[in-house]
Amino acid sequence: MGTQVKAIQIKQHGGPEVLELVEVTVPAPQENEVTIRQKALGLNFIDTYFRTGLYKHDLPHGLGFEGAGIVEAVGSGVKHLKVGDRVAYGQSPIGAYAEARNMPVNQLVKLPRQISFEEAAGAMLKGLTAQYLLRQTYRLQGGETILFHAAAGGVGLIACQWAKALGVKLIGTVSSPEKAALAKAHGAWETIDYTREDVAARVLELTNGAKVPVVYDGVGKSTWLASLDSLQPRGLMVSFGNASGPVEGVNLGILAAKGSLYVTRPTLAAHVNTREKLQAAADELFDMIKKKKIRINIGQRYRLEDVAQAHIDLESRKTTGATILTLD
Repeated sequence: MGTQVKAIQIKQHGGPEVLELVEVTVPAPQENEVTIRQKALGLNFIDTYFRTGLYKHDLPHGLGFEGAGIVEAVGSGVKHLKVGDRVAYGQSPIGAYAEARNMPVNQLVKLPRQISFEEAAGAMLKGLTAQYLLRQTYRLQGGETILFHAAAGGVGLIACQWAKALGVKLIGTVSSPEKAALAKAHGAWETIDYTREDVAARVLELTNGAKVPVVYDGVGKSTWLASLDSLQPRGLMVSFGNASGPVEGVNLGILAAKGSLYVTRPTLAAHVNTREKLQAAADELFDMIKKKKIRINIGQRYRLEDVAQAHIDLESRKTTGATILTLD
């Protein structure tokens, strides 16, 4: 026996047209699992990578990794969660696009009452990504000037606010005057419109020739060289995404030529690889939200059945802030 729910699946790789609304059965939760009745889901660029086949997974499969909801059933061995608890997650087994699902408890965090399901769905993956980037991969102390690509995106708008709260000057790259205004409204110190300006030259100008100690780059292929050219000698290039395509064919000698640079390709999973680390990172994020130092900008809402349009808008750069799927 199980519960019948609506979910999104793909049977082949391709464009948004491969997304199908289907009925699936959610079985009773197994040991160390709970069943979640989902209230809101997060949409992220990584979802499109799995849809197109850039990232591989056996077909057919669902999509999505982020959501928030209420615990509906509890499997054996679960001690810290009970039916009725509000929970959220930012990474999970693939398949978040569903009305209900089973989740391993070590990937769930308790959601404070002060934070809505929609805020959580817009904040978990993006907010925890900002947390590990700014607080773990390169731990900002305050006073630094940094470069952050796609500053008006979901991760970018959280990073703008977090950087400002830390006393860090964030230079954000954007693709339009509207996105520049949005990034500045969220705390960016300065912005660079990469469609009209030379990013590295502008960074040099803004820093009075000093360049930056760290670049956070979730764009990938199209920004790789500009990022390296913006770094101080022995600076750190943090390549955490591939929105423009993966960085490939890199000759390590370029790092020497451009100043003994460091490069890392981090993931959220490696930074929150225990339930305790996940909850600690989430608690820091939730604290920033509760103190109103960070507000979650939900730019778009779509129904689950309209997810294909959501993917179209995301890939065509029409979205700003967080995009969520609603289930109520």
